Amino acid sequence: MSCATKTEQPPSEYVPKPVQLVTLDPGHFHAALVQKTGYPDVDSTVYVYAPGGTDLNLHLDRVKGFNTRSEEPTNWNEQVYTGSDFFEKMIAEKKGNVVVLSGNNQKKTEYILTSLQNQFNVLADKPMVIDSRGFQQLKEAFKVAEANKLLLYDIMTERFEITTMLQRELSMSPQIFGTLEKGTPKNPAITKESVHHFYKYVSGNILTRPAWFLDAAQQGEGIVDVMTHLVDLVQWECFPEQTIDTTDIKINAAKRWATDMTLSEFKAITKLNAFPDYLKSKVTADSVLKVFSNGEINYQVRGVNAKTSVIWKYKAPEGTGDTHYSIMRGSKANLVIRQDKDQQYKPTLYIEPVGKDVNYEKTLNEQIKTIAEKYPGIELKAAKNGWEVIVPEKYKEGHEAHFGRVTEKFLEYLKNGTMPSWEVPNMIAKYYTTTQGLEVSLKK
Repeated sequence: MSCATKTEQPPSEYVPKPVQLVTLDPGHFHAALVQKTGYPDVDSTVYVYAPGGTDLNLHLDRVKGFNTRSEEPTNWNEQVYTGSDFFEKMIAEKKGNVVVLSGNNQKKTEYILTSLQNQFNVLADKPMVIDSRGFQQLKEAFKVAEANKLLLYDIMTERFEITTMLQRELSMSPQIFGTLEKGTPKNPAITKESVHHFYKYVSGNILTRPAWFLDAAQQGEGIVDVMTHLVDLVQWECFPEQTIDTTDIKINAAKRWATDMTLSEFKAITKLNAFPDYLKSKVTADSVLKVFSNGEINYQVRGVNAKTSVIWKYKAPEGTGDTHYSIMRGSKANLVIRQDKDQQYKPTLYIEPVGKDVNYEKTLNEQIKTIAEKYPGIELKAAKNGWEVIVPEKYKEGHEAHFGRVTEKFLEYLKNGTMPSWEVPNMIAKYYTTTQGLEVSLKK
């Protein structure tokens, strides 16, 4: 692991692989998680361009941890350039062909656009945009990517969570699910709620949050940040492999609210002794920081009513963690993911019939056999309001492992030179939904 103000050249006998990663200003721990595993077509040398400081050091420490772990260690070779001109240096040197972006979101959309204009493919952590002005830049970025035959893709890890995958799979079975209800704003056809915590463990260590993560102007409010995942899943599950246009979206209502964080709590997760100047306007009573990390959007996609909610708390109770709730309402059954005490805080999928079809159980058991051909080992167990879907442990990968899954999918697209036709318009529709939701919430 080398860290210097000048990029070192690899040995003369070095033969690069087809994909060469460039990590730009890695301020968020997700940047390192892309490298938690190795990939056959990705070169082990990664060029990092960033200002010096804590964010960079934490990133390098995480990658070093992957390299030195006892089980399946990686062999990443980080070549680092630090300096105030880090972005210009990256563009000028063009050491790689894929830029990985996960950090401060204030300039992310600009970084995306400029990288594409200079012939880099881009794999970006969510959110790619945090406001309506940036949304216009993002649309331009996709045009540039298409013109330059490049790929721009965001990291949607939740598509690889097994209960969500099965919820989608079951919803595509008319015999099990029926058809998706249209719902109403008060009783949506699909609801997704995500609860997160500022104080958490990553790779076995307490996560150090950069102070800017708590600034909506730099990280983005919750309604445009984590909400990206939920809006993506609504489109991905309700309209599988179908193209969504911005004209298909209608915002019914949206709201935002703050999480209060004391100075002592702030110190515990940032390792800083005081609020930086850019946060002081959000501090009340001299010691309580208002973090606008919470939001809710009530909206329609092609006439289907949906509600997505993001809630941030400071710290989860002992033995718990981030949680997810989701319900898809069908004409024959509801598909519900719960992750509460009764589920031992592990996401669990239920099939809950809504009619009185005496043959439903027989039909369900027949159809599950078909599902089990794709997901061997899937079984059903009787539950209070229907059935619990029993998922073998082999499918239960953690959130961190999903970054590798997304990267593999991106590399597959990169090798093929194209993505499914619905991916780009659906990314545009997704960010239209979140940025418009923010606009509506700010009017209150």
